[in-house]
Amino acid sequence: MNKFVIDSWAWIEYLNGTQRGLKAREIIQKSDNEIFTNVISLSEIISVAKRKNMDIDTAEEAVLSNSEIIGIDQDTARETGLLHAQTRKSIRDFGLGDAFVLFAARKINARILTGDPHFKGFKETVFI
Repeated sequence: MNKFVIDSWAWIEYLNGTQRGLKAREIIQKSDNEIFTNVISLSEIISVAKRKNMDIDTAEEAVLSNSEIIGIDQDTARETGLLHAQTRKSIRDFGLGDAFVLFAARKINARILTGDPHFKGFKETVFI
């Protein structure tokens, strides 16, 4: 069984039905894959959906029905903050949301499904 943390970038493509979104859909809906989404990514997805006048309930339901949400506790917040600070030394615009995705993937030994160039060079990354 393969584990994937789906980045907000990939979810937005999925929701928009783009070519890359169709590739994401194949991975998300493959029955032998375990799919996860970080709770911070869910916030990003809802924000993008709202700004693009998409139905936010539909966007949220798509994520919730197709993935398990990974929450945040105090230890995760601390460790992700440290990872973010370290990563910003080499990727100056690496976002905190990206750090939460990367930390989650490493914690559960999963791959990251994305097209976000910030994840280039990380062994966990599967680009669509």
